Amino acid sequence: MSVSENFKSFCLNLRMSNDTTTKIQSRYKQITKRINLDYRNSTSETSNSLYVGSYGRGTEIFTSDIDMIVVLPFSTYNKFNNYTSNGQSALLSEVKEVLKKTYSTSFLKGDGQVIGINFTDGINFEIVPSFVNSDNKSFTYPDTHNGGSWKTTDPRSEIEAINKLNSDTNKNLKRLCRMIRAWKYNCNVPMSGILIDTLAYKFLKDWEYKDKSFLYYDFMSRDFFKYLKDIDKEKLYWLAPGSNRYVWKDGNFQSKALQAYNKSLEAISNEGNDSVAKQKWREIYGSKFPR
Repeated sequence: MSVSENFKSFCLNLRMSNDTTTKIQSRYKQITKRINLDYRNSTSETSNSLYVGSYGRGTEIFTSDIDMIVVLPFSTYNKFNNYTSNGQSALLSEVKEVLKKTYSTSFLKGDGQVIGINFTDGINFEIVPSFVNSDNKSFTYPDTHNGGSWKTTDPRSEIEAINKLNSDTNKNLKRLCRMIRAWKYNCNVPMSGILIDTLAYKFLKDWEYKDKSFLYYDFMSRDFFKYLKDIDKEKLYWLAPGSNRYVWKDGNFQSKALQAYNKSLEAISNEGNDSVAKQKWREIYGSKFPR
């Protein structure tokens, strides 16, 4: 197989199956309907909710959690904002009780800013109850830590920025984001999903072959790992595309990037020997890269 065919197969292997996607869409609608019933007396399965996180940005792979925002009426914000202490925690508890009506307690968990539903088939949802801000774009959401506070998020601007550059780069941005997630999980790299997407965005925006085909994915891998390994270890945060929110690092990823860079050089130098090249890419990206 050629470089192009290898990476095309790899990128396809990273996608969720049609069956998984169908389950996700069905559960998203049921969660939306449950929240709308209790908070708006509506049976809508699509209003007042939004996919966010990697699934919303379209950079998810088969292992990714599904993040979603459910939008509550502003009267609910007023109710919990008037609490003398940690109304944010009370809000999360209330929404959790609402979701219990549809999902058993064994599935549900609370974690500071989200309510998680962990399904037995391994598909996990993380639900953020939120309120639309006056700009009709960003959201206010509860954070229960340190006595409780309200935070702001602007996922729509991030989704728009990722979609635009993805379109401008022949769909290479989202594919690079997915490939780097595979590397993260295979090599235990300390990078969050939004940090991967942010750095892939910054790299690809200026990469000379950004609009080329799968034929250039060996070079794209090599050059992105070089970009990562050369980042100053003292740097603590970057600004997310679109929203410009702070994206903090979880740890130093540069040494893992150096290892991946060196292996990518070996893979490229062995492209005349397909089995050796594939083995080096599998050492980087894991078992989803074709044998």
